[in-house]
Amino acid sequence: MTIDLLDSTSVVDTSQVRSRKTIAAPATDVLGRIANLETRLARTAAEIDAAQAVRYRVFVEEMKAQVTPEAERRKRDVDGWDAICDHLLVLDTSIEGDAEEQIVGTYRLLRQEVAARAGGFYSASEFAIDDLLARHPDKRFMELGRSCVLPEYRTKRTVELLWQGNWAYALKHGIDAMFGCGSLPGVVPEEHALALSFLHHNLLARDQWAVAARPELYRTMDLMPPEAINPKKALAALPPLIKGYMRLGAMVGDGAVVDHAFRTTDVLIVLPISNISGRYLNYYGADAGRFSSSVS
Repeated sequence: MTIDLLDSTSVVDTSQVRSRKTIAAPATDVLGRIANLETRLARTAAEIDAAQAVRYRVFVEEMKAQVTPEAERRKRDVDGWDAICDHLLVLDTSIEGDAEEQIVGTYRLLRQEVAARAGGFYSASEFAIDDLLARHPDKRFMELGRSCVLPEYRTKRTVELLWQGNWAYALKHGIDAMFGCGSLPGVVPEEHALALSFLHHNLLARDQWAVAARPELYRTMDLMPPEAINPKKALAALPPLIKGYMRLGAMVGDGAVVDHAFRTTDVLIVLPISNISGRYLNYYGADAGRFSSSVS
């Protein structure tokens, strides 16, 4: 789920990332493995820097996101949340060299208690999530962001490992619900009338899970009447990431937000753990053990 860069009001100085200790974690921190690919959290500041380089390649070089001159000089996608988030990685262990050269995909994970200490979630800059959080004081939320995979690794296997990592992490930390921005390409929501209308009419979060785009940023997703929507064509028009969360049991917030920096149209994905389809719980394992049996 893509989220955009911060400006100079970033909640955390990015130099904190580089001040982290660089002692490698033990091999048992691997969360899953399929053949030559494995998933785990970043162990060092150097690995976080490498993940930021992957993000730059995808978001800036491929998707043409707008970044600061400093980010362009360093060829890194960096913002203030990087210092407080955990960074989930997918690595190709068949590549010779160190872990930094093996990173082919990444996800950024931010737990509610960490966000609360650091000034809040990024998604609050686009969506009015405070009321959602307040309605669930007994639940622990986690924000997913900056999801990207290098083009040659955009396969079912890589996606499965990313979800494996998210699921194992959520279980470890007792997470009750995940959320984050899902992106469609371009800054004209009307170009995605079919996909956005399908989401609005079929997956809108309601009642205790209702959440909407911030009023000043709100763009309607209700662009076509239900009877005019061809579900098969609508599904084909959705990005794979959003479709993947739909299959798991996710909902979407009311209203889209245009992210001019990333040149995307964002919707808020909301996924209560209790909504996750039994089919997927069985596939990945209630204990996230599906792809961890070969992990030493």
